[in-house]
Amino acid sequence: MPVNEKGIQYEFMAKPWHSGGQGGWYFVSVPVSITKEIRESFKQEEEGWGRLKAIAKIGHSEWKTAIWFDSKKATYLLPLKAAIRVSEKLEVGKDVQVTFWI
Repeated sequence: MPVNEKGIQYEFMAKPWHSGGQGGWYFVSVPVSITKEIRESFKQEEEGWGRLKAIAKIGHSEWKTAIWFDSKKATYLLPLKAAIRVSEKLEVGKDVQVTFWI
């Protein structure tokens, strides 16, 4: 877990998914092993609804965001803004390399 001026870095591969019908959100799920590590280190810093501020990077796009703990899935979710999905040509179910910092 490298540390730099952005914070502690995490990397993983994941498949974007869509939550619900038209107008639903798009996410990638943080692997459970990384989620456990983050919860052990940062749970006390979570804001409402298990929110942790983060900086995310996919491809050439980097943005300020947050990850959200989903108690039903027992993992953090990283929301994918439309601008990121379009600029990086992300597709539901197709693997993407994700880097984020807390």
